[in-house]
Amino acid sequence: MAVTLVPPAPYPPAPAATAGADPLAVLGVPGQVNLDHAASAPCARAAADAVAELLPWYASVHRGAGALSRRCTLAYERARQTVGDFLGARPDDHVVFTRNTTDALNLLSRALPAGTTVVTFAAEHHANLLPWPRGSVRLPVPASPAGAVRALDAALTELRRGTAATPVLVAVTGASNVTGERWPVAELARVARRHDARTVVDAAQLAPHAPVDAAALDVDYLAVSGHKLYAPFGAGVLLGRADWLDAAPPYLAGGGATSHVGSATHEVRWTTGPARHEGGTPNLLGAVALAAVCQSLAGADRDALHAHEQRLLTRLRAGLAALPGAVELRAFGPDAPRVGIVSFVLAGRDSAEVAAELAREHRIGLRDGLFCAHPLARRLLAEAAARSGRADLPPTALRASVGLGSTPVDVDLLLAGLGALAPR
Repeated sequence: MAVTLVPPAPYPPAPAATAGADPLAVLGVPGQVNLDHAASAPCARAAADAVAELLPWYASVHRGAGALSRRCTLAYERARQTVGDFLGARPDDHVVFTRNTTDALNLLSRALPAGTTVVTFAAEHHANLLPWPRGSVRLPVPASPAGAVRALDAALTELRRGTAATPVLVAVTGASNVTGERWPVAELARVARRHDARTVVDAAQLAPHAPVDAAALDVDYLAVSGHKLYAPFGAGVLLGRADWLDAAPPYLAGGGATSHVGSATHEVRWTTGPARHEGGTPNLLGAVALAAVCQSLAGADRDALHAHEQRLLTRLRAGLAALPGAVELRAFGPDAPRVGIVSFVLAGRDSAEVAAELAREHRIGLRDGLFCAHPLARRLLAEAAARSGRADLPPTALRASVGLGSTPVDVDLLLAGLGALAPR
């Protein structure tokens, strides 16, 4: 990914907010147990420090010649480079800053060539179901990762019989926001490539837990959210192939997206590159915060972080399995690889009431509902009822999610709180 940087000026450095602190330590409120990382992860120290350091210099990006503006332009474009490197951008990829994953996938949906067919699974978050054009193909929820690969191969084989020359995009999650189960992204991308289709990965839930490399996975597009990557300052990213993005109308028509605006109506020449879809004043602080976390994660021992998370996950799932009336939701087998997300129900107990009581009595925060994945959550609730033989499961679920800063004590407090609520 080629980025032209403004030469740095000899500005005096701003002091770091907390010099020497662990950049991947997360901010929190003492006494509160946060088990809702999958919705919005807490802020990492790296993100908070990066914002605090830049705030005294805050000014326009790509808009001014003064020292403040030049510094901010440099910080913004360096952030783009850092995030692109973290996500495995190729030299001809664009890294477009957006608001979040939903925004990124909507941007891509606007950039699809005319007549594109999008193939998804019914297991997707709404962000990867709702933006796509009519006529898209939605495949059933598979029973296993291998089943997903077979289903996609069969669907693309059938699709190509009638639309051999039209563009096809496969849109798939990297990890389920409901179950935490990881999807076989590399295998699905290979199937798509064999059928001359492109792939976009909703990596919102995968990127905070595991390395994600677009080049290594051989996917065409990636979408992520900063607020799930410990950088809650309103930034997301769409990374991917330049040709569709440069050929599409600007996502936001306005300043910064143009190279020329004439006096006559509609006399406009739009720029190419990421700026084409970043009209208006960009979210400098969000981009810088996200880049700071990406840089910190890139330098961390990801294997150790993964091992710690998996120990917490095993502890949580084992505790739930021993809890009377608790039923875990899953699409794949119980041993399928997953990130730190578990959804479950307590038989005979309303999930919203359970969540409220955990918050009120135990100061534990988790999520209840259908998790912006209604088709999947409803299906899994029905399957959980059939698998458990319970007719008294509630119509919505609870979700506990862990990540940076989560501890065994957090898991044990949740299990103890649930134990006091579970039917005997």
